[in-house]
Amino acid sequence: MKVGIIGASGYGGLELIRLLQGHPEIEQIDLFTSSEEGTIFSNKYPHLVNIHDQPMQAIEKEKIRQLDTVFFSTPAGVTTSLLPPLIGTGPRLIDLAGDFRLKDPALYKQWYQKDAPELKFLEKSVYGLPEWNKERIKDAEFIANPGCYPTAVLLSLLPLVKNGLIDGSQLVIDAKSGVSGAGNKPSAATHFSETNENLSIYKLHQHQHIPEIEQAMNHFADQPEPITFTTHLVPMTRGIMATSYAKVNGQFTEQQLIDCLRETYKNSPFVRVLTDIQKIGTKQVYGSNYCDIHVKVDPRTNRATIVAVIDNLVKGAAGQAIQNMNIQYGLDETTGINNIPLFI
Repeated sequence: MKVGIIGASGYGGLELIRLLQGHPEIEQIDLFTSSEEGTIFSNKYPHLVNIHDQPMQAIEKEKIRQLDTVFFSTPAGVTTSLLPPLIGTGPRLIDLAGDFRLKDPALYKQWYQKDAPELKFLEKSVYGLPEWNKERIKDAEFIANPGCYPTAVLLSLLPLVKNGLIDGSQLVIDAKSGVSGAGNKPSAATHFSETNENLSIYKLHQHQHIPEIEQAMNHFADQPEPITFTTHLVPMTRGIMATSYAKVNGQFTEQQLIDCLRETYKNSPFVRVLTDIQKIGTKQVYGSNYCDIHVKVDPRTNRATIVAVIDNLVKGAAGQAIQNMNIQYGLDETTGINNIPLFI
């Protein structure tokens, strides 16, 4: 297959290159840009010398029509105008940004502070959470890849809410991410002096992933209630840990919650339900497409603590996008992304 990446110089784009380079079905990777046409890619990123020495290309429909899949790894708001003209031109389209995830244009305007895409394009996009939407992904021309935080939250909570084991009406979700989640554009918030040896909370009750999580909870688990979701910046490069707290319904036991998760994901190669462990950390999924989930029930309070960890750049972005591409083309969904986590 021949694929293209628009926005390849960002962290998500670099991860796409790293993973696609080892994909056995990929024979060509074209890199497109709206501002750096002709720039030799390996001149920007020396680790790609002798791997990607080609110049970046202008975004031209005729070039893109010759490709099988195009990945968009651009900042929020860019694909709103860039992607729609490419629908129906030939390639499958996978958007890693948030422009087409929310089905309600007013919600997008409210949470992203940008004009939403036209409703007809929002309705056409397919939400690319493979473990929950595989059948629609198979036939999709246009996929809205989930956000990194929602991926961890939804994979860990949807089975328990959908099956009525926990009370989804009062979910409290405490999430933490490495700095790479903010992208590679320098800012005061990600400056070394600001982030090093500093744990900070940000976007209190204003994070743009809140409506995405709520929309998916309603769609997949029939849970329309709002959530409490807080995000923190941790002085590390990669990783997300989402810790959720929920009241256990009735007399359900910890083992029943574990069994529910295991049954849900018994055919999902990238979701690992962990038990009998003393700790769970982001390093155990570093550089991989895994999502690890652990649950404990406190019998004193009858509350469950549900923990999920992912690599925000892989399962939270590039790896999940390739997983979706594999499903679209009838490949084993682990093809090219079944690498072992890098622990040290």
